[in-house]
Amino acid sequence: MQPPILIAHRGYAARFPENTLPALQAAVQTGARWLEFDVQLSADRIPVLLHDTTFERTAGHPGSVFEFTTQQMAAISAGESGRFGVQFADVRIPTLAEVVTWLATQPQVQAFVEIKTESIQRFGAEVVHTAVMRALGSVRERCVLISFDDTFLFAARLATPMRIGWVAAEWNDEQARRAHTLAPDYLFINYTQLPPAPQPLWPGRWQWAVYEVSAPERALALAARGIDFVETMAVGELLADARLADADARA
Repeated sequence: MQPPILIAHRGYAARFPENTLPALQAAVQTGARWLEFDVQLSADRIPVLLHDTTFERTAGHPGSVFEFTTQQMAAISAGESGRFGVQFADVRIPTLAEVVTWLATQPQVQAFVEIKTESIQRFGAEVVHTAVMRALGSVRERCVLISFDDTFLFAARLATPMRIGWVAAEWNDEQARRAHTLAPDYLFINYTQLPPAPQPLWPGRWQWAVYEVSAPERALALAARGIDFVETMAVGELLADARLADADARA
C-alpha cells in the first residue's frame, strides 16, 4: 500500500486563515505539493478566493461577495479574527490572479481550483469559466478545475482541454451514475459518505480524493481502501508523520 498524496485544503487552514496567500504559502513551506482553494466571483466578475458567499464567517463583515467589487474587498480583513484574533488582521481576500502570480514561482506545486456553485448560479457557467481561465493563464496546466456542478465541468472540459474533478455530494446510485457519465480525472467525496469497508469504491478512470481528514491513521486506512488523495486542513501535522511524509514525492 502506498500512502495517500496530501492536498492542503484551503491551504494550511488549521494554522492560517483559509483561502489566503499566507495559508497557501505555509502549506508549500511544510512540504505540500498539492493545494486546494475555493473561487467565487466578485460583483465586478473577478475570481477571488472565498468559500462562502458572505464575509461573515471568515471576516466578521456583513455583505455578500456578489455585492462587493475587488476594490471594495481590499478594505476587508480575511484574518479570521474569531480564530486568530488580530494575528492576521492585515491579510486580505486574494484574487485568483494574485495567487496565480505566486504559483508561477512554485513550479513543483499543483492546485485543485474549486469553482463554487453559487457563483455559477449567479453569473452563469460561461461567464465564470471565461473569468477563471483568463486568471489561470500560465499555470493552467498545473491546475485542476473541480466543482460540485458536473454540468459546469462537462462544458468546461469541452471548452478548454484541462483536467477536471467532480465533488460528489453523496454516496448513492444516482451520484455513481453521474460520475460515470462525466468520467472526471479526479473524484472527490467527504470520507464520511463512504460505505463501510470492505464495500468497494465505485470503479472508474478517475483517481479518488476524500476530505476532510486530520488524523494520520485515518488517512492511511483510506489509502488501504484505494483512496489516492487525502484533503486536509492540517497538512503540516499530517506531513510530520513519517508514514505520510514521502507521499507527495510521487505527486
